[in-house]
Amino acid sequence: MELSRHIAADSRTPELDNVLVETPLSGNTGWRSWPGRAWRWLWRRLPWQRWTWKQRIVRTLAGLLALFVLMVAYLAVTAPLSKSLQPIAPPEITLLAADGTPIARNGAVIEGPVKVRDLPAHVPQAFLAIEDRRFYTHWGIDPRGIARAALSNLTGGSTQGGSTITQQLAKFTFLTAERSMTRKAREMLIAFWLEAWLSKDEILERYLSNAYFGDNTYGIRAASMHYFHRQPEKLNAGQAALLAGLMKAPSRLAPTNNFALSQKRMRVVLQAMVDAGYMTAREAKAVPTPKLDVRDRAELPTGTYFADWALPQARQIEAAGYAGQTYRTTLDSRLQAAAHRAIRQAGAGTQVALVAMRRNGEVVAMVGGRDYSQSPFNRVTQARRQPGSTFKLFVYLAALKSGMTPEDTIPNTPIETGSYRPQNAGGAYSPTITLEDAFARSSNVAAVRLFNQVGDEAVIDMARRLGVSSPLPTGDPSLALGTASMTLLELTSAYAGVAANSFPVAPRAFPVPEAGWFDWLLDGKRSLSSRDHKAIEGMLRATVNRGTGRAAILRGPNFGKTGTSQENRDALFVGYSGDLVVGVWVGKDDNTPLKGVSGGTVPARIWRDFMREALGEKPAPPSRKAADPDGPVQPLDVPDLGDIPVGGDNHIRIEDGQAVLSTRVEGVPLDVKLDGQGLRIEPGSSAPTAPRSSVPPSPSSTP
Repeated sequence: MELSRHIAADSRTPELDNVLVETPLSGNTGWRSWPGRAWRWLWRRLPWQRWTWKQRIVRTLAGLLALFVLMVAYLAVTAPLSKSLQPIAPPEITLLAADGTPIARNGAVIEGPVKVRDLPAHVPQAFLAIEDRRFYTHWGIDPRGIARAALSNLTGGSTQGGSTITQQLAKFTFLTAERSMTRKAREMLIAFWLEAWLSKDEILERYLSNAYFGDNTYGIRAASMHYFHRQPEKLNAGQAALLAGLMKAPSRLAPTNNFALSQKRMRVVLQAMVDAGYMTAREAKAVPTPKLDVRDRAELPTGTYFADWALPQARQIEAAGYAGQTYRTTLDSRLQAAAHRAIRQAGAGTQVALVAMRRNGEVVAMVGGRDYSQSPFNRVTQARRQPGSTFKLFVYLAALKSGMTPEDTIPNTPIETGSYRPQNAGGAYSPTITLEDAFARSSNVAAVRLFNQVGDEAVIDMARRLGVSSPLPTGDPSLALGTASMTLLELTSAYAGVAANSFPVAPRAFPVPEAGWFDWLLDGKRSLSSRDHKAIEGMLRATVNRGTGRAAILRGPNFGKTGTSQENRDALFVGYSGDLVVGVWVGKDDNTPLKGVSGGTVPARIWRDFMREALGEKPAPPSRKAADPDGPVQPLDVPDLGDIPVGGDNHIRIEDGQAVLSTRVEGVPLDVKLDGQGLRIEPGSSAPTAPRSSVPPSPSSTP
């Protein structure tokens, strides 16, 4: 038995003082004791056990110094020090389609640089007071500022950053938006480099001349002209304080977006100037709130509805305004072309919108109107129209959540009491109807009765869960029939949430970042129960198979819902198949009624034609040449010259810069070409597609 040896001392029995007592050790001598024994054995054999305390201090410091030298050497090799003293390039964003096709280039609003000596004293003072009060005394980094920020963040105070003006200049001109310790270390190294080679005034001038001030505006000269229409050399104290306040969050604090918030931030800057000794409290209080003088400026359109929607998202990714950025979007050029071909069947005098996204919200095609060059107004993202019966999705989901099933019945007779008395299309009524049939046939009276039964709060809550943010009135039974307006993008995203059974789905123009192992715990996503999800998909499938959406039927399983607003002012079809969720809207910009158009006619057929080509049920035209990311911007929303119907089976397309007439002779496809070699007739590569209006609908596709 192992014994523990110790000295026992008891004040009550002095004669036992300093008596050696041996007691048995605990019985834990198994495998749990081995890690401790191994560690003690290793510790006794390490070399520093034989060093003196002076040797330990010296050699530890030497090791830390060597580690620091290696780190500096690594950063010197990887950090862009070679360009840190070069002129800063004007920021420009290039958007690429998923295949690399350039779809937009957007240059920033910039003006000439400024000189500190030419500015009124209160202009640089405002930036120094709020951003870096010890700018003229530190050597690139401010240990006191870093310590203060760390203490505030650790103690639960307002989140602060400890970056100096020199570090900010290094970050937004030479580095990426990556958030990591390596990037922070590079930022500090470049700050040291800038401090060694530039004077303090030169650093401040570069900072003021290149910082991002919101509204796609870079540099204080461009910002002062944009917001106040005056040169920075003539800015007053209030204007200077407002511009300095934008540095914290340029996009959010831009006075054109939130004037009240920018005004509040301006007062914070003025107080900081008081604390720094640049002005008195009385002087700061007397500074009036500046008035904006924003003038219209000529801006070149991007050429695509999608790019107009994606560029603000790119600016957010760009954060502080990094130069020369190229972003690959989720837009699929093949699907975008398919969308343009599909919308051709919309009647003259009407407008049309189509948006296609993956189940995770990645938008792959967007058509906001017939022709961007004629009207850049995006009817996918900007137009707020009534969704009609497509809104019934939320009513029936609320009913399923309450415990009802698709087989349950509800009266389908006319509503003859109350102030709101909707009618079924075509006057089709019956004593009762199942929930599935009511959804498939789009019974209005059944939907309103169901809405009243489950309650408007449950329906609105379901719509909110699926990501609908537009105002939804309470106490209004007409809401069940989609009388509250919303955007097509918002509505399609809600259907994407049902398709994925994970919601809300946020539509996005850039690829969804790959989720980490534990991201699903924190993403705030919800889902339907397996019973409810199966039930609603059965209803959506029934709508296409035997209901109002028969014109949208595909070879494979597809799910959707038709919608027609009051007096046929809006006609919609929203549905999904495979990994694609697509919404289609047809209407008029002046909101006048459509003649003979409902959700189950033109929108359903547009949806079907697009999906057939997207899913490979219909052969697509030959692909274009490989995309060149550095090439010219492709105007994807200008009507394509390819496949122009010219009557009968004849079509004209542009191929290698020459017109090609595709026709048929006794059923044989032929291509007629006229070039420098004369007139040539060649076998057609594929049968030309007949005009949509000339193809009679098949029996299975007739609504």
